[in-house]
Amino acid sequence: MCGIVGLFDTHGKREIDRELLGRMNQIQIHRGPDEGELYTEAGVGFGHRRLSIMDVSSGQQPLFNEDGSVVVVFNGEIYNFQELAGELAALGHTFRTHCDTEVIVHAWEEWGENCVDRFRGMFAFGLWDRNREVLFLARDRLGIKPLYYSLLTDGILIFASELKALLAHPDFRRDLDPLAIEDYFAYGYVPEPRTIFSQGLKLSPGHTLTLHHGHRMPQPRQYWDVPFTPHGCTNAQEAQEELIVRLRESVNIHLMTEVPLGAFLSGGVDSSAVVAMMSNLTQEPVNTCSISFGDPAFNESQYAQKVADRYHARHSVEQVDQDDFGLVDKLASLYDEPFADSSAMPTYRVCELARKRVTVALSGDGGDENLAGYRRYRWHLYEERMRSILPLGLRKPLFGMLGGLYPKADWAPKVLRAKSTFEALARDSAEGYFHGVSLMKDGMRQRLFSDSFKRSLQGYQAVEVLRMHATKCPVEDPLSRVQYLDMKTYLVGDILTKVDRASMAHALEVRVPLLDHKLVEWISGLPVSLKLRGHEGKYIFKKSLEPYLPNDILYRDKMGFSVPLASWFRGPLRQKLTDALMGPVLADTGIFNKAFLKEMLDQHQSGRRDYSASLWSLLMFESFLRNVLQAEQPRSRRNDLKVA
Repeated sequence: MCGIVGLFDTHGKREIDRELLGRMNQIQIHRGPDEGELYTEAGVGFGHRRLSIMDVSSGQQPLFNEDGSVVVVFNGEIYNFQELAGELAALGHTFRTHCDTEVIVHAWEEWGENCVDRFRGMFAFGLWDRNREVLFLARDRLGIKPLYYSLLTDGILIFASELKALLAHPDFRRDLDPLAIEDYFAYGYVPEPRTIFSQGLKLSPGHTLTLHHGHRMPQPRQYWDVPFTPHGCTNAQEAQEELIVRLRESVNIHLMTEVPLGAFLSGGVDSSAVVAMMSNLTQEPVNTCSISFGDPAFNESQYAQKVADRYHARHSVEQVDQDDFGLVDKLASLYDEPFADSSAMPTYRVCELARKRVTVALSGDGGDENLAGYRRYRWHLYEERMRSILPLGLRKPLFGMLGGLYPKADWAPKVLRAKSTFEALARDSAEGYFHGVSLMKDGMRQRLFSDSFKRSLQGYQAVEVLRMHATKCPVEDPLSRVQYLDMKTYLVGDILTKVDRASMAHALEVRVPLLDHKLVEWISGLPVSLKLRGHEGKYIFKKSLEPYLPNDILYRDKMGFSVPLASWFRGPLRQKLTDALMGPVLADTGIFNKAFLKEMLDQHQSGRRDYSASLWSLLMFESFLRNVLQAEQPRSRRNDLKVA
C-alpha cells in the first residue's frame, strides 16, 4: 500500500518544481514509510511513497515500461496480476519485476483506457504516456483506495492519495465549498466527488480521467457500476453453496502477500465469515485482533473470542479506554476534511493494534451494503409500502400536516415515533431515505446555519446527492435502490474512507474481500428475498455460514463499533465541547447561528435531548478548522477563512 502524488501541466510543458513535488510526496510518508522516489520530465512529475507488500526486493515506483515511455505511480493491489502478466507476456510484453504494478503499464500499452476493465483489485493510479502525451488517472470500482485532484488556476493539475498533499501546494486555494458544508452536516462526511475545498475533487469510484497537454479539462468517465442484473440463481440452497464458493475464492486471492498477514475480528458476522474462510485456506493459524470496551453496551469482544477459539486463531485483544477522546484533534488532521463518524476512534486503535503483528489485515467491510444488513433497510421498505398507497400529491399535504402537528418523541421506540413516520410518508422515496440516514435533519440544518450562509447555498440541499445517484440506479426495486445509494455514498464516503486513513496512519494495508467486484456483481444479481427476508438482513449470507459459525454470532442483534458520545459530552468532554461551540473558531466563520449552538449544547448537557451525533459533527468541524485549515495558512492569515 502506498501514497501517490503528481503534477501535470495541462497548458504545455513547463518545468516541474521538483522540490515542491518532494514536499507533497513526503507529507504522505505514513502511507509508505519504506521508500520514496520522484520522477520528472517536461510538464509532468510523479512522486511515490512505498509500503512494501509484494516483490519487496524490487517493484520500486515510479515504474516504467521497457523503453521508459510509460510511467505509473500506483496505490493498491491487483490480485489477478499473475494471470494478466502471463497474457501480456504472450502478447510480446517484457516484464522485469514480479510485482502487480508492472502489469499496469503493459496493460495500458495493450488496451489503453480499457485496461481498468481487466484489473481485479483495489487501486488508484496515475499514468503518463509520453508517446501519446496522455495523463491517465483511475480509481477502483468501489472506491476502496482514494484519489484526490485539483486543477489550479495556472493550468497545473495536481493529484494525490490524500488531501493533505494538495494542501501542501501553495497555489491550492483553501476556500471552503458551501455545498460541501451542507453535505457534511447532513451526512457526517463529504460525499464524492466534492471535497470540503471548492478547488478540490475526489475521483469517484469506478471512474477514470484522461488528460492531454493543451486540451480542456474533461469530465471523468465511468467504466463500471453495480449491475443488479439477475443471473438466474434463485434457489436458496444453490445460492448458499455458490456464495460460499465465491466468498472463499475472494478471500483466497486477498491472501497474496510477502509480509505478515492477519484479520480484524470484531465478533460480527462479516469479520467472522472472513476469518472462517481464511482458516480453511491457510496452514498456519490466522492472526486476528480486536479491541474491547469496559462498557458492556459497546463491547462484543467475547463474540470475537468465541470465533477465535473455534478456529484456533492467534488472537490479540486490547481494551480501549472508554475516555479515549484524546484522538479528537488527531483525527481531524488524519482525515483532512470534516469527518463525523465517531467510530473512527476505535478503528484507529484496532489498526494500531494490528500493526504490531502484521502489515496486511483483512476486514469484513462491505457486507451490510452488499447483503442488506442495515436495520434502516427494513424501515425504508415499510415506509415505501405505505407511500405506495397514496400518490405523492395527496401524501405530501396530508402527512406533512400531521407531522407538523404531532409532538416529537425521540425517547420512544422508533415504531412509536409517529411524527417521524408522518414526516417520512410526506416525502418521495429519495427524500424519505435521506431523512432516515441524515445526521442532522433539514429543519435542524435550517436552524444551525446563519442567514448569510443559507443565502450562499442558493437553494441547494444535501438530498440532491441521493437524487443524483438515484437517477443512475439500474433497478427500480426499492431495496436494491437504497443499497445502491449506500454503495455510492456511505460505503465510500464514510466506511472506506475511515478505514483507509486509520490504517495508513499506521502503515497498515487493509483488504476487503467482501468488496471484490466479481463477488459484488454476483450478490447484486440475487433476488432481494434472499438478502432481506422478514426482519432478517443478510439472510442468504447467514444461512450459508451456519456450518461455519455459531448461531449467537450469526443471529444476534447488530452492535456496531460505537463510542459513548452522549455521556462524554455530559462529563469529561463537557468543557471541551463548550469551548469549541461557543469559541471564536466557529463564530468567525459566519456559518452558524450561535443561538442554536447554545440551545443544542444546553439541552444536551441538561439531559433534555440527545444531540450527541450533531454535537460531535460540530466538534470535528471546529477541530478541522483549527488543525487542518488554519495549520496550512500563514499565521497572519489564520482568521481569514473564506467560504466560496
